[in-house]
Amino acid sequence: MSEKLGEVSVSEEEPELETEEASAQAPEAPGGEPPKKTQRGTLPPGGGDRGGRHPRSSTATTSFFGRTAQFLRDTRSEMRRVSWPTANEVKNTTIITLIAVVFFALYLFGIDRVWAFLIEHLRTLLGG
Repeated sequence: MSEKLGEVSVSEEEPELETEEASAQAPEAPGGEPPKKTQRGTLPPGGGDRGGRHPRSSTATTSFFGRTAQFLRDTRSEMRRVSWPTANEVKNTTIITLIAVVFFALYLFGIDRVWAFLIEHLRTLLGG
């Protein structure tokens, strides 16, 4: 009981539903087996790059003054890398911030006055 419409054949029979059997095994990951877990602090097979960290030096300073001096050296080197804004950029962003603060203050003041007006009139209408 099938008709041929052009190049497409249409069947009036009910299609059979395909069922999938659930397997006892979990499906494999798209790339195959999941990676094996490694102990924390150990290098993966093949060496690895230690996540981009430099190994600690064996002559680490443990005294308070040594750590403080190292902190100050690190801070100084980081401050040299900072890109500081120009005076004109600081002025422009300050003006934009002040305009935004004034706008939102006036907006919230207006909303507060509208709600106060509505609530006061609602109280008078209800006889309060």
